[in-house]
Amino acid sequence: MKLVILKKNLKDGLSAVERATAENSNLPILKNVLIKTYNNKIQLSSTNLELAITKLVSGKIVENGSITVPLGTLLSITNNINDERINLEVENNTLTLKTDNYQAVIQGLPEEEFPIIPRIENNKNFLKINSLLFKDALLKVINAAQLSEIRPEISGVLLDFQVTNLKLVATDSFRLAENTITENNFESTFPRGFKIIIPLKTSQEILRTISEGPLTLFIDPNQILFKNDSLEIISRLIDGSYPDYEQIIPKDFETEMTIEREHLVNAVKLVSSFSGKINDIKLRLKEGNKSLEVYSVNQYLGENRYLIPIKSKGEAFEVSFNWKYLLDGLRNFSSQEILLGVNSDTRPTVMKNPERTPYFYIIMPIKSS
Repeated sequence: MKLVILKKNLKDGLSAVERATAENSNLPILKNVLIKTYNNKIQLSSTNLELAITKLVSGKIVENGSITVPLGTLLSITNNINDERINLEVENNTLTLKTDNYQAVIQGLPEEEFPIIPRIENNKNFLKINSLLFKDALLKVINAAQLSEIRPEISGVLLDFQVTNLKLVATDSFRLAENTITENNFESTFPRGFKIIIPLKTSQEILRTISEGPLTLFIDPNQILFKNDSLEIISRLIDGSYPDYEQIIPKDFETEMTIEREHLVNAVKLVSSFSGKINDIKLRLKEGNKSLEVYSVNQYLGENRYLIPIKSKGEAFEVSFNWKYLLDGLRNFSSQEILLGVNSDTRPTVMKNPERTPYFYIIMPIKSS
């Protein structure tokens, strides 16, 4: 194999696939990247056996071939080279990298020893959507997910396809986020709905690597393929049933209030300086009061409070929240105002845009000791 490639193209390609490598004493080749020529393109692939990423990059192919070499070594060299043009040549399972004033010889392994990148068998049915739209919807829910060995089914993002809409849902049992994409925003050939759980790491890689343009999803019973321009991400799905979360979504509220979002963000940041070990702060609304009190106390530091003007209807309340979870939810919105629906100090509080929007965030109160 003989190639001439621009430094930027090689760097971008290696950066796109590097997170799918893995440290594995039984399979050290999982630290490698597979470099091969494919359809007049240079193909870079990596896998950790759960997730595989393939990136096509442009370059001049003088001679076809393939090799697999340690990705970290090749990326480190590429990052520190000053020349824009890089020559790659493979002979006897070694990769020689040359520029005008630099040369490196990297020991590699043949393609035959690299794990086979899985393929999706069902390529007839697909869902096509704008990449930026999908990433925005995913970004608004992903921070509610959490890795869990005890409950692997919540260690990812639920894709609930209902033919006329696509819901993205994430929860860690203490909070939950749901975002809905309506059918006028995607194209699909799936004849019926389905529910699948995408691992958290895969979701993070989609946000990191997918660029502009159309994104196409192909699904098999146990895996999913995200295809976008020159990039492919194929991942195993999480086995199991997602929690029946819809039963915890409040249908009405004892108290509803509209607050300026940035005002509440600043209040939470400021008051959290006095929060305790469980990151607790209190929201208080007294009878007949037109201000929400954000309050925290620490027996070693002291206490502080912040008053925010609000529009409210309903009953007085005092509820404790994890301020980090509360702030995560607030940051998921771009609206000027936020609506909070509160139901006592033991039931979920809902956060949403006062306008009719397809996104909401639920947070559970911290029980009083």
